[in-house]
Amino acid sequence: MDRSARVVAVIPARGGSKGVPGKNLRWIGGRSLIARAVAACLNADTIDETYVSTDDPAIAAEARASGGSVIDRPAELAGDLASSESALLHALEVLTDADHPVEVLVFVQCTSPFISPANMDDSVRQVLGGSADSVFAAVDNHAFVWRPAGDTVVGVNHDPSIRLRRQDRAPEYRETGAFYTVRANGFARTGHRFFGRIGVVQVAELSALEIDTESDLELARCLAPLLDPRPEALPVQAVATDFDGVHTDDTALVDQRGVESVRVSRGDGLGVARLRASGTPFVIVSKERNPVVGARAAKLGVDVLQGVDDKVCAFSAWLDRRGLDPAHVAFVGNDLNDLPVMASVGWPVAVADAHPEVLRRARLVLTSPGGRGAVREVCDLVLGSHAAPHRSQR
Repeated sequence: MDRSARVVAVIPARGGSKGVPGKNLRWIGGRSLIARAVAACLNADTIDETYVSTDDPAIAAEARASGGSVIDRPAELAGDLASSESALLHALEVLTDADHPVEVLVFVQCTSPFISPANMDDSVRQVLGGSADSVFAAVDNHAFVWRPAGDTVVGVNHDPSIRLRRQDRAPEYRETGAFYTVRANGFARTGHRFFGRIGVVQVAELSALEIDTESDLELARCLAPLLDPRPEALPVQAVATDFDGVHTDDTALVDQRGVESVRVSRGDGLGVARLRASGTPFVIVSKERNPVVGARAAKLGVDVLQGVDDKVCAFSAWLDRRGLDPAHVAFVGNDLNDLPVMASVGWPVAVADAHPEVLRRARLVLTSPGGRGAVREVCDLVLGSHAAPHRSQR
């Protein structure tokens, strides 16, 4: 296999989506569909460059923030009737380089939220190795398919009078739509994603979900905690947390005078101390003004924003003062009032016992509950990232 060949991924993502408005920017597992597709391409060993072809400024900004490059798609190629092939052919024209031509094109659809980089690598290797000219992602299909015929229905892929067992039937494949990998010159010549020898990469059936409806989005959000790989490190520049339910178990002891006290974890405190020693900023953001919050922040030696009605505004001002990019910040929350702040950062994190909606919106769900190791866990993940290598476009 020739690894000097130029392998380029293109993600077509127009702004106008009728079925699910703003679909390409909708979030699953704490990231937009665009960000998820770009990340899958960047984590593939065989893909050299990743581009998003779009007519939408918000999608373009999200693509760049996620580490991809952008190809500005002409309006005439971004309408409801424009084909994906037209956007891909335009991208190839833009990327034409006589000295270093694109040899393999990977067409990636961000409406498939669970694309495996390893599966894309398999498809590229088939094309570079010469065993296929175009390859698509698919799952095994063992369904008995029927179609209307006059006033009855007839079997399409089977003889209704012979009900063969699953293992006795010839294999069939269903396209997932996640990705198509093609030899670039053949695609430019035919204008179609299928030509020459066609190969298949079989992917896990659970990962084959494609987003066409709001119900698909909700299903994907439920699947994300199961299917998304858990990061071994958290590559962020700063950590912010809620207080109740994160540093505590979300309960309080109240004495006869009405004085509240809470239980915190010494392990969490050690984790924060180690994080501070690394120079990573840490802030507690709490809507309530309670002396215990200020006392705990002082004990930990970290910043605190409390008694703020608009947590997002106060937190954004804290980020601005420190010159921090929210895309590279983690916020750890546990309940519904944390969702706006979580949505404002690149790494929304939930404690293990968070509200179900918070769990669905989180990019990372911790294994520890609030007040019992959650803060220590996130600190250790951030410290682990300091020694971890970061991928970039080759």
